[in-house]
Amino acid sequence: MKILQLSASYKPAYIYGGPTMSISMLSEQLVIAGEDVAVYATTANGLSELPVEIAKPVLVDDVTVIYFKRITKDHTHFSPSLLIHLWRTARDYDVIHIHAWWNLVSVLGCLVALMRKVPVIVSPRGTLSSYSFHNKNNNIKSMMHSWLGKPLLKKCFIHTTSNNEHDVLKAMLPGNIVFNIPNFISLTKNRFSGYQPTDHLRIIFFSRIEEKKGLDILLDALKSVTIPYKLTIAGDGNSEYVNQLKKMALGNGIAAQIDWIGFQTDNKYQLLYEHDVMVLPSYDENFGNVVIESLSVGTPVLISGKVGLADYIKYNKFGWICETNPSSVSEAINNISSKKDEIDYIKKTAPAKISADFKYDKITAEYIDMYNEIITK
Repeated sequence: MKILQLSASYKPAYIYGGPTMSISMLSEQLVIAGEDVAVYATTANGLSELPVEIAKPVLVDDVTVIYFKRITKDHTHFSPSLLIHLWRTARDYDVIHIHAWWNLVSVLGCLVALMRKVPVIVSPRGTLSSYSFHNKNNNIKSMMHSWLGKPLLKKCFIHTTSNNEHDVLKAMLPGNIVFNIPNFISLTKNRFSGYQPTDHLRIIFFSRIEEKKGLDILLDALKSVTIPYKLTIAGDGNSEYVNQLKKMALGNGIAAQIDWIGFQTDNKYQLLYEHDVMVLPSYDENFGNVVIESLSVGTPVLISGKVGLADYIKYNKFGWICETNPSSVSEAINNISSKKDEIDYIKKTAPAKISADFKYDKITAEYIDMYNEIITK
């Protein structure tokens, strides 16, 4: 089976966060399973470009990747050379898997693939949520969706990563076949021990710093928290927005309780383990990779009901669910300090459960079954 992964960005463009990791892990695990996989991507790396060979196949962790120049430096990622190459080679593949939407690689790539009569599956990765439609450029998105996006999507198979996203897409595209398979998450092989509670609650926010992640909600909530706490913020984002949040923390009188440590990689799991709770009060999140990463080392989570994994957390009692407002978050944090038995239970039981539920070969088999079903249909 020959599979093409089509994405506007690919690693090492880690600036785009979880989707970059999920797409690369999917590609790598398919190769390990013996599938013939290629990736077409642009050189996108935020406002800059990746220092990679252009328009030539290169091996990136055993995956064949071809990077193409883009002529726009924004989220549109317009790459004529990629689209031309896709037109020439689309029929070399049994199925084309497109990741994300609202960029010209995805939308025009989908158009090209369908014109070349190759089966297409689209993973929206949160880009078709209500929040996405109404957040930025909503009028442009609505027009684009009506004229081009929806007619194209109706001819595609759809892949979602959580029950919440699945329900949204089934309602939007009732005639489509929708597969629901979780992301691959890089799980550490290390096992941590020696966790000890302290006289204050150690909170960590570990994510890209952008509007939809709800860090502003957390910073407003903390001014109403009555228990001793320390907050670690691990992540980078637009400098203007980060400075705006730092001013908010200063104005709320909580700056002394916050440690802004920036983007973290190698010590991610140790850092998560050392905290009592990971907080992600997102306005919108189709999956939430960091939720699984945190639980993989036993650290409980406090997440909003807008995070795709909220039902998984609720069912397994691996944390707490809040609303996307400061009073709900502050109330939850105040209550967590009295839940030491629950924290201890999650520390002991979550890693094994996560390891079993997100086992690589299990998820790989689900993706391969999905591709085979698409080709058969």
